[in-house]
Amino acid sequence: MHTQERTVDVAVIGGGQAGLAAGYHLRRAKADHVILDGGAVPGGSWTEYWHSLRLFSPAGHSMLPGWWMPAEEGHEYPSAAHVAWYLKEYERRYDLPVHRPVRVTGVERTDGAALRVLTDRGRWKARYVISATGTWGNPYIPDVPGRAEFQGGQLHTVGYREPDGFAGQRVVVVGGGNSAAQILAELSRVAETTWATARPPRFLPDDVDGRALFDIATRRQRAAQNGDRAARGVGDLGDIVMVPSVRQARDRGALKAEPMFDRLTRTGPVWADGTESACDAIVWCTGFRPVLDHLAPLGVADARGRVPVAGTRSLAEPRLHLLGYGDWTGTASATLIGAGRTAKAAVAEITEALAREKATGPR
Repeated sequence: MHTQERTVDVAVIGGGQAGLAAGYHLRRAKADHVILDGGAVPGGSWTEYWHSLRLFSPAGHSMLPGWWMPAEEGHEYPSAAHVAWYLKEYERRYDLPVHRPVRVTGVERTDGAALRVLTDRGRWKARYVISATGTWGNPYIPDVPGRAEFQGGQLHTVGYREPDGFAGQRVVVVGGGNSAAQILAELSRVAETTWATARPPRFLPDDVDGRALFDIATRRQRAAQNGDRAARGVGDLGDIVMVPSVRQARDRGALKAEPMFDRLTRTGPVWADGTESACDAIVWCTGFRPVLDHLAPLGVADARGRVPVAGTRSLAEPRLHLLGYGDWTGTASATLIGAGRTAKAAVAEITEALAREKATGPR
Protein backbone atom coordinates (compact mmCIF):
# COMPACT_ATOMS: atom_id res chain seq x y z
CA MET A 1 0.00 0.00 0.00
CA HIS A 2 1.28 3.47 -0.92
CA THR A 3 0.92 5.83 2.04
CA GLN A 4 3.72 8.32 1.34
CA GLU A 5 2.63 11.92 0.92
CA ARG A 6 4.78 14.08 -1.35
CA THR A 7 4.65 17.86 -1.54
CA VAL A 8 4.77 20.04 -4.66
CA ASP A 9 3.80 23.56 -5.59
CA VAL A 10 1.45 22.41 -8.35
CA ALA A 11 -0.17 19.05 -9.12
CA VAL A 12 -1.56 18.66 -12.64
CA ILE A 13 -4.21 15.96 -13.04
CA GLY A 14 -4.21 14.62 -16.58
CA GLY A 15 -1.34 14.09 -19.03
CA GLY A 16 -3.10 14.85 -22.31
CA GLN A 17 -2.64 18.00 -24.36
CA ALA A 18 -3.87 20.44 -21.70
CA GLY A 19 -1.83 18.84 -18.92
CA LEU A 20 1.32 18.82 -21.04
CA ALA A 21 0.82 22.47 -22.01
CA ALA A 22 0.54 23.32 -18.31
CA GLY A 23 3.69 21.29 -17.63
CA TYR A 24 5.59 23.22 -20.30
CA HIS A 25 4.76 26.57 -18.74
CA LEU A 26 5.33 25.32 -15.19
CA ARG A 27 8.80 24.07 -16.16
CA ARG A 28 9.62 27.41 -17.78
CA ALA A 29 8.49 29.13 -14.57
CA LYS A 30 10.66 26.73 -12.54
CA ALA A 31 7.66 25.74 -10.44
CA ASP A 32 7.92 22.44 -8.58
CA HIS A 33 5.20 20.32 -10.14
CA VAL A 34 4.01 16.84 -11.03
CA ILE A 35 1.69 15.58 -13.78
CA LEU A 36 -0.50 12.63 -12.79
CA ASP A 37 -1.88 10.75 -15.79
CA GLY A 38 -4.37 7.91 -15.70
CA GLY A 39 -3.37 6.55 -19.11
CA ALA A 40 -0.99 3.65 -19.51
CA VAL A 41 0.86 5.33 -22.39
CA PRO A 42 1.51 8.92 -23.56
CA GLY A 43 -0.82 10.58 -26.03
CA GLY A 44 -3.96 11.19 -24.00
CA SER A 45 -7.27 10.39 -25.66
CA TRP A 46 -5.64 10.64 -29.10
CA THR A 47 -4.55 7.02 -28.72
CA GLU A 48 -8.23 5.95 -28.55
CA TYR A 49 -9.88 7.81 -31.44
CA TRP A 50 -11.19 6.13 -34.57
CA HIS A 51 -8.45 5.34 -37.05
CA SER A 52 -9.45 7.72 -39.84
CA LEU A 53 -9.95 10.82 -37.69
CA ARG A 54 -8.32 13.96 -39.02
CA LEU A 55 -7.66 17.29 -37.33
CA PHE A 56 -9.48 20.35 -38.67
CA SER A 57 -6.23 22.29 -39.07
CA PRO A 58 -2.83 21.64 -40.67
CA ALA A 59 0.01 20.60 -38.37
CA GLY A 60 1.46 24.11 -38.36
CA HIS A 61 -1.70 25.41 -36.68
CA SER A 62 -2.15 22.52 -34.26
CA MET A 63 0.77 22.79 -31.90
CA LEU A 64 1.43 23.01 -28.20
CA PRO A 65 3.68 25.81 -26.88
CA GLY A 66 7.36 25.63 -27.72
CA TRP A 67 7.38 23.07 -30.51
CA TRP A 68 5.46 23.19 -33.77
CA MET A 69 3.89 19.90 -34.73
CA PRO A 70 5.82 18.35 -37.63
CA ALA A 71 3.74 17.71 -40.73
CA GLU A 72 2.49 14.19 -41.34
CA GLU A 73 3.88 12.92 -44.61
CA GLY A 74 1.25 12.82 -47.34
CA HIS A 75 -1.46 14.58 -45.31
CA GLU A 76 -2.36 18.24 -44.88
CA TYR A 77 -4.54 17.45 -41.84
CA PRO A 78 -2.81 15.21 -39.25
CA SER A 79 -4.30 11.91 -38.10
CA ALA A 80 -5.08 10.99 -34.50
CA ALA A 81 -2.09 8.61 -34.52
CA HIS A 82 0.21 11.45 -35.59
CA VAL A 83 -1.09 13.68 -32.79
CA ALA A 84 -0.54 10.87 -30.26
CA TRP A 85 3.04 10.53 -31.51
CA TYR A 86 3.52 14.30 -31.23
CA LEU A 87 2.31 14.36 -27.62
CA LYS A 88 4.62 11.48 -26.73
CA GLU A 89 7.59 13.27 -28.27
CA TYR A 90 6.56 16.57 -26.69
CA GLU A 91 6.56 14.98 -23.26
CA ARG A 92 10.03 13.55 -23.88
CA ARG A 93 11.39 16.71 -25.50
CA TYR A 94 10.64 18.85 -22.43
CA ASP A 95 11.32 16.11 -19.89
CA LEU A 96 7.97 16.68 -18.22
CA PRO A 97 7.46 15.00 -14.81
CA VAL A 98 4.62 12.69 -15.82
CA HIS A 99 3.70 9.78 -13.54
CA ARG A 100 1.56 7.04 -15.10
CA PRO A 101 -0.59 5.15 -14.77
CA VAL A 102 -1.91 7.02 -11.74
CA ARG A 103 -5.62 7.07 -10.98
CA VAL A 104 -6.65 10.17 -9.03
CA THR A 105 -9.51 9.27 -6.69
CA GLY A 106 -10.11 12.63 -5.04
CA VAL A 107 -8.94 16.14 -4.27
CA GLU A 108 -9.61 17.48 -0.79
CA ARG A 109 -8.80 20.50 1.31
CA THR A 110 -6.22 20.31 4.10
CA ASP A 111 -6.00 22.22 7.35
CA GLY A 112 -3.32 24.43 5.80
CA ALA A 113 -2.94 26.39 2.60
CA ALA A 114 -2.88 23.41 0.28
CA LEU A 115 -4.95 20.76 -1.43
CA ARG A 116 -4.42 17.03 -1.10
CA VAL A 117 -4.58 14.80 -4.17
CA LEU A 118 -5.51 11.21 -3.40
CA THR A 119 -4.41 8.52 -5.86
CA ASP A 120 -3.98 4.78 -6.13
CA ARG A 121 -0.23 5.35 -5.89
CA GLY A 122 0.07 7.59 -2.88
CA ARG A 123 -0.90 11.11 -1.90
CA TRP A 124 0.32 14.52 -3.03
CA LYS A 125 0.01 17.81 -1.19
CA ALA A 126 -0.05 20.76 -3.57
CA ARG A 127 -0.47 24.49 -3.08
CA TYR A 128 -2.35 24.55 -6.38
CA VAL A 129 -4.07 21.91 -8.47
CA ILE A 130 -4.72 22.04 -12.20
CA SER A 131 -7.45 19.65 -13.34
CA ALA A 132 -6.96 18.70 -17.00
CA THR A 133 -8.83 15.40 -17.31
CA GLY A 134 -10.89 16.37 -20.36
CA THR A 135 -14.17 14.75 -21.39
CA TRP A 136 -13.29 11.57 -23.32
CA GLY A 137 -13.77 9.39 -20.26
CA ASN A 138 -17.38 10.51 -19.76
CA PRO A 139 -19.38 9.82 -22.95
CA TYR A 140 -22.99 10.97 -23.04
CA ILE A 141 -25.88 9.03 -24.59
CA PRO A 142 -29.37 10.58 -24.41
CA ASP A 143 -32.04 8.65 -22.55
CA VAL A 144 -34.17 7.84 -25.59
CA PRO A 145 -37.27 5.78 -24.72
CA GLY A 146 -36.79 2.15 -25.65
CA ARG A 147 -33.00 2.30 -25.88
CA ALA A 148 -32.63 -0.67 -23.55
CA GLU A 149 -35.08 -2.68 -25.67
CA PHE A 150 -33.23 -2.29 -28.95
CA GLN A 151 -31.75 -5.65 -29.94
CA GLY A 152 -29.10 -4.37 -32.35
CA GLY A 153 -25.61 -3.14 -31.56
CA GLN A 154 -25.04 0.18 -29.84
CA LEU A 155 -21.81 2.06 -29.33
CA HIS A 156 -20.70 5.58 -28.60
CA THR A 157 -18.02 7.50 -30.47
CA VAL A 158 -15.51 6.25 -27.88
CA GLY A 159 -16.06 2.66 -28.99
CA TYR A 160 -15.89 3.24 -32.74
CA ARG A 161 -12.64 2.43 -34.56
CA GLU A 162 -13.25 1.55 -38.23
CA PRO A 163 -16.10 0.78 -40.64
CA ASP A 164 -15.18 -2.76 -41.70
CA GLY A 165 -17.24 -4.47 -39.00
CA PHE A 166 -20.37 -2.72 -40.28
CA ALA A 167 -20.09 -3.80 -43.93
CA GLY A 168 -23.50 -4.63 -45.39
CA GLN A 169 -25.39 -3.53 -42.27
CA ARG A 170 -28.06 -0.89 -41.72
CA VAL A 171 -26.51 1.70 -39.38
CA VAL A 172 -28.05 4.77 -37.76
CA VAL A 173 -25.61 7.54 -36.83
CA VAL A 174 -26.96 9.96 -34.21
CA GLY A 175 -25.52 13.45 -33.73
CA GLY A 176 -25.04 16.68 -35.63
CA GLY A 177 -21.38 17.45 -35.01
CA ASN A 178 -18.02 16.75 -36.57
CA SER A 179 -17.61 13.25 -35.12
CA ALA A 180 -20.97 12.18 -36.52
CA ALA A 181 -20.20 13.64 -39.94
CA GLN A 182 -16.76 12.01 -40.19
CA ILE A 183 -17.96 8.61 -38.98
CA LEU A 184 -21.03 8.73 -41.21
CA ALA A 185 -18.82 9.64 -44.17
CA GLU A 186 -16.81 6.45 -43.93
CA LEU A 187 -19.64 4.15 -42.81
CA SER A 188 -21.68 5.23 -45.83
CA ARG A 189 -19.10 3.60 -48.08
CA VAL A 190 -19.72 0.13 -46.67
CA ALA A 191 -23.16 0.23 -45.02
CA GLU A 192 -26.69 1.53 -45.53
CA THR A 193 -26.68 4.60 -43.30
CA THR A 194 -29.31 6.87 -41.75
CA TRP A 195 -28.26 10.13 -40.12
CA ALA A 196 -30.45 11.40 -37.26
CA THR A 197 -29.86 14.90 -35.87
CA ALA A 198 -31.70 17.03 -33.33
CA ARG A 199 -31.58 19.96 -35.75
CA PRO A 200 -30.54 20.24 -39.40
CA PRO A 201 -26.74 19.96 -39.64
CA ARG A 202 -24.93 23.17 -40.48
CA PHE A 203 -21.91 22.79 -42.74
CA LEU A 204 -19.11 25.32 -42.75
CA PRO A 205 -17.91 26.71 -46.08
CA ASP A 206 -15.37 24.42 -47.75
CA ASP A 207 -12.55 26.92 -47.25
CA VAL A 208 -13.08 27.31 -43.49
CA ASP A 209 -11.03 25.05 -41.23
CA GLY A 210 -9.60 25.15 -37.73
CA ARG A 211 -7.34 28.09 -38.49
CA ALA A 212 -10.25 30.38 -39.26
CA LEU A 213 -12.39 28.97 -36.45
CA PHE A 214 -9.76 29.71 -33.83
CA ASP A 215 -9.23 33.24 -35.14
CA ILE A 216 -12.99 33.90 -35.10
CA ALA A 217 -13.34 32.53 -31.56
CA THR A 218 -10.41 34.66 -30.38
CA ARG A 219 -11.87 37.83 -31.92
CA ARG A 220 -15.26 37.05 -30.39
CA GLN A 221 -13.71 36.68 -26.94
CA ARG A 222 -11.79 39.95 -27.24
CA ALA A 223 -14.87 41.76 -28.49
CA ALA A 224 -16.91 40.46 -25.55
CA GLN A 225 -14.22 41.62 -23.14
CA ASN A 226 -14.52 45.08 -24.69
CA GLY A 227 -18.29 45.09 -24.32
CA ASP A 228 -19.17 44.23 -27.94
CA ARG A 229 -21.62 41.34 -27.71
CA ALA A 230 -22.53 41.53 -31.39
CA ALA A 231 -19.23 40.20 -32.77
CA ARG A 232 -19.63 37.16 -34.99
CA GLY A 233 -18.79 33.81 -33.40
CA VAL A 234 -17.98 30.35 -34.72
CA GLY A 235 -21.56 29.23 -34.17
CA ASP A 236 -22.78 31.84 -36.64
CA LEU A 237 -20.94 30.07 -39.47
CA GLY A 238 -21.88 26.44 -38.85
CA ASP A 239 -20.94 23.34 -36.92
CA ILE A 240 -19.30 20.83 -39.27
CA VAL A 241 -15.88 21.33 -40.82
CA MET A 242 -15.72 20.07 -44.39
CA VAL A 243 -12.61 17.91 -44.14
CA PRO A 244 -11.90 15.90 -47.31
CA SER A 245 -13.81 12.77 -46.24
CA VAL A 246 -16.92 14.80 -45.39
CA ARG A 247 -16.75 16.74 -48.66
CA GLN A 248 -16.53 13.45 -50.54
CA ALA A 249 -19.55 12.09 -48.67
CA ARG A 250 -21.49 15.22 -49.52
CA ASP A 251 -20.59 14.82 -53.19
CA ARG A 252 -21.86 11.21 -53.06
CA GLY A 253 -25.14 12.41 -51.57
CA ALA A 254 -24.49 10.58 -48.30
CA LEU A 255 -25.05 13.53 -45.94
CA LYS A 256 -28.84 13.63 -45.95
CA ALA A 257 -30.03 14.08 -42.38
CA GLU A 258 -33.32 12.98 -40.82
CA PRO A 259 -34.89 14.54 -37.71
CA MET A 260 -34.10 12.87 -34.42
CA PHE A 261 -36.35 9.88 -33.76
CA ASP A 262 -38.71 9.78 -30.80
CA ARG A 263 -38.09 6.28 -29.49
CA LEU A 264 -36.57 2.89 -30.17
CA THR A 265 -38.17 -0.53 -30.49
CA ARG A 266 -36.50 -3.92 -30.56
CA THR A 267 -35.73 -3.46 -34.25
CA GLY A 268 -34.96 0.22 -34.66
CA PRO A 269 -36.05 3.87 -34.42
CA VAL A 270 -39.55 5.31 -34.66
CA TRP A 271 -40.10 8.94 -35.69
CA ALA A 272 -42.81 11.35 -34.53
CA ASP A 273 -44.94 10.71 -37.62
CA GLY A 274 -44.95 6.97 -36.94
CA THR A 275 -42.30 6.08 -39.52
CA GLU A 276 -40.23 3.09 -38.44
CA SER A 277 -36.85 1.93 -39.73
CA ALA A 278 -35.19 -1.37 -38.88
CA CYS A 279 -31.44 -1.24 -38.34
CA ASP A 280 -28.58 -3.44 -37.18
CA ALA A 281 -26.60 -0.89 -35.19
CA ILE A 282 -26.67 2.64 -33.76
CA VAL A 283 -23.58 4.81 -33.36
CA TRP A 284 -24.21 7.53 -30.76
CA CYS A 285 -22.05 10.57 -31.64
CA THR A 286 -23.75 12.56 -28.92
CA GLY A 287 -20.90 14.18 -27.08
CA PHE A 288 -19.31 14.08 -23.67
CA ARG A 289 -19.45 15.55 -20.21
CA PRO A 290 -16.47 16.78 -18.16
CA VAL A 291 -14.57 14.16 -16.16
CA LEU A 292 -14.73 15.80 -12.74
CA ASP A 293 -15.53 12.99 -10.30
CA HIS A 294 -12.18 13.50 -8.59
CA LEU A 295 -13.27 17.01 -7.55
CA ALA A 296 -16.38 15.80 -5.71
CA PRO A 297 -14.82 16.20 -2.21
CA LEU A 298 -14.36 19.92 -2.92
CA GLY A 299 -18.02 20.48 -3.77
CA VAL A 300 -17.21 22.94 -6.55
CA ALA A 301 -19.38 21.66 -9.42
CA ASP A 302 -22.74 23.17 -10.28
CA ALA A 303 -25.96 21.43 -11.33
CA ARG A 304 -24.71 21.15 -14.93
CA GLY A 305 -21.61 19.28 -13.79
CA ARG A 306 -19.35 22.24 -14.52
CA VAL A 307 -17.19 24.26 -12.17
CA PRO A 308 -17.92 28.02 -12.17
CA VAL A 309 -14.66 29.79 -13.02
CA ALA A 310 -13.05 33.18 -13.45
CA GLY A 311 -10.80 32.50 -16.40
CA THR A 312 -9.57 29.04 -15.41
CA ARG A 313 -9.73 29.50 -11.63
CA SER A 314 -12.54 27.94 -9.61
CA LEU A 315 -14.66 30.55 -7.89
CA ALA A 316 -15.38 28.25 -4.96
CA GLU A 317 -11.81 26.99 -4.53
CA PRO A 318 -9.18 29.52 -5.66
CA ARG A 319 -6.37 26.94 -5.47
CA LEU A 320 -8.01 24.94 -8.24
CA HIS A 321 -7.70 25.68 -11.95
CA LEU A 322 -9.37 23.82 -14.83
CA LEU A 323 -7.92 23.44 -18.31
CA GLY A 324 -9.16 21.99 -21.58
CA TYR A 325 -12.83 21.22 -20.92
CA GLY A 326 -14.27 23.55 -23.55
CA ASP A 327 -14.91 27.24 -24.06
CA TRP A 328 -16.05 27.65 -20.45
CA THR A 329 -12.41 27.12 -19.42
CA GLY A 330 -11.00 29.37 -22.14
CA THR A 331 -11.57 30.04 -25.81
CA ALA A 332 -11.01 26.83 -27.82
CA SER A 333 -9.33 25.30 -24.74
CA ALA A 334 -10.22 21.76 -25.87
CA THR A 335 -8.04 22.20 -29.00
CA LEU A 336 -4.29 21.83 -29.19
CA ILE A 337 -3.51 25.49 -29.85
CA GLY A 338 -6.19 26.70 -27.45
CA ALA A 339 -4.92 24.43 -24.66
CA GLY A 340 -1.51 26.08 -24.86
CA ARG A 341 -2.90 29.60 -24.62
CA THR A 342 -5.19 28.93 -21.67
CA ALA A 343 -2.45 26.96 -19.89
CA LYS A 344 -0.11 29.94 -20.20
CA ALA A 345 -2.64 32.23 -18.55
CA ALA A 346 -3.42 29.76 -15.75
CA VAL A 347 0.23 29.10 -14.95
CA ALA A 348 1.00 32.84 -14.94
CA GLU A 349 -1.75 33.38 -12.37
CA ILE A 350 -0.53 30.47 -10.24
CA THR A 351 3.14 31.44 -10.30
CA GLU A 352 2.29 35.04 -9.39
CA ALA A 353 0.32 33.75 -6.41
CA LEU A 354 3.17 31.44 -5.40
CA ALA A 355 5.59 34.37 -5.52
CA ARG A 356 3.31 36.48 -3.34
CA GLU A 357 2.97 33.65 -0.84
CA LYS A 358 6.71 33.20 -0.71
CA ALA A 359 7.15 36.92 -0.02
CA THR A 360 4.30 37.46 2.44
CA GLY A 361 3.06 34.03 3.45
CA PRO A 362 -0.14 32.30 2.33
CA ARG A 363 -3.43 34.10 2.89
